[in-house]
Amino acid sequence: MSQLIEVKVPDIGDFHDVPVIDICVRVGDAVKIDDPLVTLESDKATMDVPSSASGVVREIRVALGDKVSQGRVVVVLDGDTAAAASGTAAAAQSESLASPAAAPAATVVEPVRVASPAPAVPAAPLVAAPAAPALPSGSRTHASPSVRLFARELGVDLTKVPASGAKGRILKEDVSAYVKGVLTTPQVRAAEAPALGGGLDLLPWPKVDYAKFGPVEVRPLARIRKISAQNLARNWVMIPAVTYHEDADITDLEAFRVEVNRENEKSGLKITMLAFLIKACAVALRKFPEFNSSLDGDDLILKQYCHIAFAADTPQGLVVPVIRDADRKSVGELARETGQLAAKARDGKLTPGEMTGACFTISSVGGIGGTSFSPIINAPEVAILGVSKSLIKPVWNGREFAPRLILPLSLTADHRVIDGAAATRFNVYLAQLLADLRRVLL
Repeated sequence: MSQLIEVKVPDIGDFHDVPVIDICVRVGDAVKIDDPLVTLESDKATMDVPSSASGVVREIRVALGDKVSQGRVVVVLDGDTAAAASGTAAAAQSESLASPAAAPAATVVEPVRVASPAPAVPAAPLVAAPAAPALPSGSRTHASPSVRLFARELGVDLTKVPASGAKGRILKEDVSAYVKGVLTTPQVRAAEAPALGGGLDLLPWPKVDYAKFGPVEVRPLARIRKISAQNLARNWVMIPAVTYHEDADITDLEAFRVEVNRENEKSGLKITMLAFLIKACAVALRKFPEFNSSLDGDDLILKQYCHIAFAADTPQGLVVPVIRDADRKSVGELARETGQLAAKARDGKLTPGEMTGACFTISSVGGIGGTSFSPIINAPEVAILGVSKSLIKPVWNGREFAPRLILPLSLTADHRVIDGAAATRFNVYLAQLLADLRRVLL
């Protein structure tokens, strides 16, 4: 007996009406548990909706461009095991009956794409073997889930990729050939370049054929870096930001941290400097509420909660997990939670809900090095704290120069909301908290 199974959008945090940017399966495809069915993309992350059961796709209830929320049915599966075994054959048969040109048109919502050559610019063929022509924009494409995943990672619009597989199916080799052809064609890069001006009357991007000067390697950006690049470019251009620098004497705090970790070595509790920083920032945000705000047109939204984000370096790029209600948590709780979120970030398992809602962000490069830097504000926040590597420096104590452990702080603030005097006061107060954490109790 067959069993119809509805696969719904799982918990995606606080997001609602998230657009569908890709449909990874077709009616008749056999899928297994955790196979991707559709792909959603918010302004923070891309997420596959996995199959919750094995079976054959009987109905797809969403289209490209549809906006979905938690609980929306996306696919109906036939859970019959016999049907699942014959799903591959059914998929092949459905392909032979379907004509790509007659497929219903749909709107493709993809914020990042590898642009195709402009019509006025002749380009060399991208693949040497005979291939089916690229489909009109918005048409359905024939590709396996693994090929669709590969295309998404490279930011490729599959409707632009000529297919060389049987019955018009796009292969992984087709995607690779398309990317190589686009990125190594100087005319194509030049055609893309004026769009980077974005109405700011900027000069066109320089037209350079780098291969003329020596060997080159073309490496596509990871998708998470592309999404981050869009946000950072917008924030850099639209926010009149100023960075203010301050040194914090953390000699006593570091000695206390080492002592606490030694005492709790057997319990596994490990306090990090980041946990102290989050706690101190939470107290400073309470004293200076304009730093815990966001601009909304002509209104300033002052938040009564305190969610602090921290930048986490991962192999896929920079992600920003959020500690909720940081002002209500102890330093030990903050240390545990930052460790857990950092581990999930490295494994690529952060949910969209764990990367949204921040009031203030801390970006620390102290584990790597550096003396100071100017971090870019993460809109719609109005400030971000940059932390560099602490160093032993001679400090005059009134009688002599004494060695002290100094932590450089770099606070970037939105000058529309925060002026220089307020930013400097925030920095000085934060440095005082770190120099003597007993001030947190006041």
